[in-house]
Amino acid sequence: MYYRFGKVFYFLSVLVFLFALLYFYAALPEQIGIRLDDQGGILREYPKSTFFYGLAIGFFIFNLVTIYTPKTLETKTNQKLHRLFPIGDPYRDYLLLWFYSFGGWVNVSLTLGALFVHAINNQEVLSASSYNLWFYLMPIILFVWLGGLFVLLFKKFKATQVGVN
Repeated sequence: MYYRFGKVFYFLSVLVFLFALLYFYAALPEQIGIRLDDQGGILREYPKSTFFYGLAIGFFIFNLVTIYTPKTLETKTNQKLHRLFPIGDPYRDYLLLWFYSFGGWVNVSLTLGALFVHAINNQEVLSASSYNLWFYLMPIILFVWLGGLFVLLFKKFKATQVGVN
């Protein structure tokens, strides 16, 4: 039951990323800057299409990697994982919740990356430094999420050893 909340968060993050990518693509100049120097000048420039396709391919690969495991668990194609987390097991819902919400956080991180590139190239509208909190917060959230996976797996293995399922 809980994993449905993770699925909703994941699919909303996909929609937000796609909206942000298309919106920022339309708002960017033909040559975009990726890196700033100390004075705020742009150090590296790339074509707008390179940024768009690179971010879209990265989005596709990250989503494929993060959603592969829960989909194989839901469709029972990974028999070893299905035996470890059978239907009705409370840890199955927690694992599915973890994977879908982790995929959502990855998408939010990619959206923030697109926002940062947009902020660099539109300094008169957005200041790139106003998003510093988010750039420190996202790796911390992803690290805590990975820690949550290890805690979840530790509890499952401990419950399996005791015989409580």
